[in-house]
Amino acid sequence: MPPRAERPRRWRAAAGVALGLAAAGVLAYVVLGLVRPEAVLRGGYALLGSLLGVERKLVEVDGRRWAVLEAGPADAPVIVLLHGFTGSKENWLPLMAVLARSHRVVAPDLPGWGESERVAGADHGVVAQADRVARWLESRGAPPALLAGHSMGGHIAALVAARHPAQVPRLALIAAAGVPFAENTFTRAVLAGEHPFAVHDTASLRQYLGLVFTDPPPLPWPLGRALLRQRIADADFEHEVLASLRGPERFAVQPLLPDIEAPTLLLWCDDDRVIDPNAAAVFAAGLPESQLRLLPGCGHMPMLAAIPATAAALREAAALSR
Repeated sequence: MPPRAERPRRWRAAAGVALGLAAAGVLAYVVLGLVRPEAVLRGGYALLGSLLGVERKLVEVDGRRWAVLEAGPADAPVIVLLHGFTGSKENWLPLMAVLARSHRVVAPDLPGWGESERVAGADHGVVAQADRVARWLESRGAPPALLAGHSMGGHIAALVAARHPAQVPRLALIAAAGVPFAENTFTRAVLAGEHPFAVHDTASLRQYLGLVFTDPPPLPWPLGRALLRQRIADADFEHEVLASLRGPERFAVQPLLPDIEAPTLLLWCDDDRVIDPNAAAVFAAGLPESQLRLLPGCGHMPMLAAIPATAAALREAAALSR
């Protein structure tokens, strides 16, 4: 042990080194945030996933790379989660952490979105995506206990259930597209050829968040800048997909609803300004078996704005008898 007189000097030296390293870390963060904010965003997702016990995997389906998040016990019943238009697998991260206490939870980036491979000229409409999802589910082996989809992902999940019923013993549609509903500002803009989710600057990013959230979350620097740059880079792809969503496939699943054998949860927020909650009644009218869960004040994003209630509803849906 060093003499007492030397200890303060050593402690001061150690503190100086620690402060120097911290300053270097802050400087590196600032520089990376200025030069490559996307790297900070991806690093943040990876760190959050690690803290929540979520694993990122790359798989190949029909020669195409998919990026997938998985969490929970390997031998637990599986819940598969499909994101919506302009979304990604990371939309599910907080919900996955809750569901993983009782289930194996799997969330892919749909082909063309996020980190999954985008093939130029390929069809990324809901029917083609549903067939891809069915092949991916088949490649995993036994069907999941529950297939859940949000918004566009809900339309895709419903199509999988109708066209590939063996892969979907139970279904959850979360603020799902695919059927007519009460016209609102969002739908009028879409039908007029506009892109209501378009993001091209900070103001439009805030407008987008204000549309999908009742209480928009803060986006600390440089995460907001990274999300903005990512959305700008994806603008052409978003317009391409949106054109298919407003075209002949807009209500692709509606005539197929009677073919859906799976017991179905319809989960909506009562103040959704994107897919009006009365869409749930249209789904219910066509589905052989469904139940509605309406959550208060969570906009279009219940999986982020009402996590405990959404998790409880999905757990119940995964246990429904067929």
